[in-house]
Amino acid sequence: MTDPPVTLRDVAARAGVHPATASRALNPETRLLVREDTALRVLEAAEHLGYHPNPVARSLRTRRSHTVGVLIPDLTNPLFPPIVRGLEDRLAAAGYVALIGNTDGDGERERLLFEQMRARHVDGMVLATAHLSDPLLAEAARAGLPVVLMNRMAQDHSLPSVSVDNERGMRMAVTHLVAEGHQRIAHIAGPQELSTGLNRYRGFMAAIEAHGLVADPDLIIAAKAFSIEEGLRCTRALLERRSGCTAVAAGNDMLAVGCFAALDEAGLDCPADLSVVGFNDMPFIDRLRPPLTTIRFPHYQVGTEAAQLLLERIAGQDGPVKVLYLAPELVVRGSTAPCRPGEPGLA
Repeated sequence: MTDPPVTLRDVAARAGVHPATASRALNPETRLLVREDTALRVLEAAEHLGYHPNPVARSLRTRRSHTVGVLIPDLTNPLFPPIVRGLEDRLAAAGYVALIGNTDGDGERERLLFEQMRARHVDGMVLATAHLSDPLLAEAARAGLPVVLMNRMAQDHSLPSVSVDNERGMRMAVTHLVAEGHQRIAHIAGPQELSTGLNRYRGFMAAIEAHGLVADPDLIIAAKAFSIEEGLRCTRALLERRSGCTAVAAGNDMLAVGCFAALDEAGLDCPADLSVVGFNDMPFIDRLRPPLTTIRFPHYQVGTEAAQLLLERIAGQDGPVKVLYLAPELVVRGSTAPCRPGEPGLA
């Protein structure tokens, strides 16, 4: 016959405290309400007895599932694992578990995952998938579900969000290319229905104007997705236009990798024939040949900050909506070089 399961009352009895005190000590969210020596005694008793809290019973008591839904557009993109790691670490410290859903950039799949997570009574959602006009955001607001945007922004700043300062980052990329003598600078923009794509495009245009250069429409092409395939397609289109560009500011690193592939396909060299700048500094991008010049930002911190904003919303903290912009940093590597005097560019 198996031994009966260890209960909260067993832990409380061993620690010499009331069951309510033991419950608070075992909950990361309320542990600070208990004296440190008492909390330590309860934790030691729980470990000695092999006590494991019943999440279902806890959910019934607190009316919370202590789970958070997280929607990611593409888990194969190396940018997202360190972001999700930061998110999970901060949530775990507060006693929450993240349910991760990969949408593959598919709107129908996004809606399906959103509804499935709501059906599991998640306490809140973190969305790294939101479009500028996303009906799911309005649905979440009507349902009173706490939502935080991660690596995305709401067009009207109506939701808490964490992102790099995309406009500033792209201005830094263009300014670097101008300092290298480039004047015919192309932009492979990200999808314009995403805040990252739109704001980086705005940063590109602002920098071109600030440096007195011409915003030639032939030098700008919008990708349908932040993917290597789209970077390849867009760079092929730029080459076919014979636009005379000597440098490309790509909307993200995946697009820049596609640009590398198109140049290799055409028998061209980076940076001798075309300098390329990316955006994100995703893991292993420095191992390309040549290593990619790009815009870096703290990926892990994006996740921890998004988790913190959501925990504040779940706790019912009032106050203005927080919109956090993390500082970008230019990382210069081998994919950019000075524009040679009289260089005609990709004619």
